Amino acid sequence: GKLVKNGFSKSKKQRYKCKGCNKTIVENYTYNAYFSNVNEYIVLLITEGVGIRSIARILHISATTLLKRIIAISNTVILPLIKPNCTYEIDELCTFVKSKNTRIWIVYALERETKKIVDFNVGTRTNFTLSKVVNNILTSNPQTIFTDRLKNYRSLIPQCIHKTVRFGTNHIERANLTLRTHLKRLNRKTICFSKSEIVLKAVLQIYFGRFVLKN
Repeated sequence: GKLVKNGFSKSKKQRYKCKGCNKTIVENYTYNAYFSNVNEYIVLLITEGVGIRSIARILHISATTLLKRIIAISNTVILPLIKPNCTYEIDELCTFVKSKNTRIWIVYALERETKKIVDFNVGTRTNFTLSKVVNNILTSNPQTIFTDRLKNYRSLIPQCIHKTVRFGTNHIERANLTLRTHLKRLNRKTICFSKSEIVLKAVLQIYFGRFVLKN
């Protein structure tokens, strides 16, 4: 559309308005968070394992603004559909929130054929946390669900489709390693950990939305 002058910003910069969509822009932005492609860089850096403060330094935006952007971006990310009659692997990954004294588990499901993560939940290692993922998978009438030998699964998954055989969770165990390698907050023996469960969930939503386990 055609741009026309539309007054000045608080910092005395010329504003323009598009006659086609009525959106306004500034002639030269000094704050990098306003640039249209900043969200793409945030997603790229998150999935490459760069920490929050490092991303803020690289993109020259405040950490507070970055955290708000990450949460906003995560709300637009949709995980792959849970397909019916498929085989799934479910596992838990331990991490920390706020301090190394506060353990938290990431429970997630991987579909064997596509090697994509289709659902996850964050919380304590209890039936309540596990059941959210398990129940979502069960609604798809799965052929088989492979897990480790954690006893909680026995009361959550019907015995006829529940398998705990050796090597049954090979794919998701490999995904665990990939996650710990790619996401700094999940690295073992790291000084980095999530300060907020909300941000942890947002980062995982963004990462899982792009995740495909390589053979």
